[in-house]
Amino acid sequence: MKIFVWLILCLIWGTTWIFIKVGLQDLPPMTFAASRFILSVLILAPLIMLFRLEMPRTASQWKLILLTGFLQFSINYSLVFWSEQYITSGLAAVLQSMITVFGLALAWIFLPDERITRRKIIAVILGIVGVAVIFIDQLRIESLMAFAGCAAIVVGAFAAAQASILVKARFSGINPATLVFSQMLCGLPAVILYALVAEGNPLTFNWTVRAVVCVVYLTVFGTIAAFWLYYWLLKRVESTKAMMISLVTPLLAVIIGNITVGETLPPQTLIGGLLIMASIGLIVLRRKRVEPQRHRDTEETILSETGARDLA
Repeated sequence: MKIFVWLILCLIWGTTWIFIKVGLQDLPPMTFAASRFILSVLILAPLIMLFRLEMPRTASQWKLILLTGFLQFSINYSLVFWSEQYITSGLAAVLQSMITVFGLALAWIFLPDERITRRKIIAVILGIVGVAVIFIDQLRIESLMAFAGCAAIVVGAFAAAQASILVKARFSGINPATLVFSQMLCGLPAVILYALVAEGNPLTFNWTVRAVVCVVYLTVFGTIAAFWLYYWLLKRVESTKAMMISLVTPLLAVIIGNITVGETLPPQTLIGGLLIMASIGLIVLRRKRVEPQRHRDTEETILSETGARDLA
């Protein structure tokens, strides 16, 4: 079940790229993002009431939700959308994959059971190199604003990783639906304010059928379903495994773009894809013979000690 959910998340977030790209042909970026989250809140609210899902109650829970919502939805999404005005989507994908690096380090600080290992480090490096290989022709910084965009993407990646780690560490008893709903309530005002100030009245924009379809898809699948499943998964697997999704989605986005809208598939995609798959394999396909061997060694030690006492 966990592997199935992980694969579904890869597929969902892999397809969101094409819908974002198509939607941005009609709508400015921040208004596009704000519309997605507003509609998500409007859909989730009646579902939470219908199924009587319990909302956070304590002040400490709401403080943490305010922080993680601001990190995940205000900072991360705002910086990603803003940055893509100045840098290529490929460069953004490579920098966004830094989520796994930050997640690895933050998990070591906030999650005592998740330690940094050589295997994890090699896996993360392989994955990032794989993403970089796929988009190698887009890895360029042409202006000061492009450099600022790169820095902003990295800050956003840190914010997303920190939000995920805090959710993993502190929110074990909260339903994923109410969690993402509460986070959006806290993170949405900043996105709306930025959109109104930077882009103006949303009623004056070109709300084509194509744009509406993109907003609806990103709402239902890219936000509600994806974060619901992601928080469900995050409770049940190591945070590093969950955040490795950010390494797979760029590969799927390139393949899906080629299939659906005829985008050129970079010739180095196969090499980059193999590196990404190798990184996933290192994390997911762990050796499972270690614990049984330790168990046998322990049993042998106990038996030998018992035998020695009997002889005495």
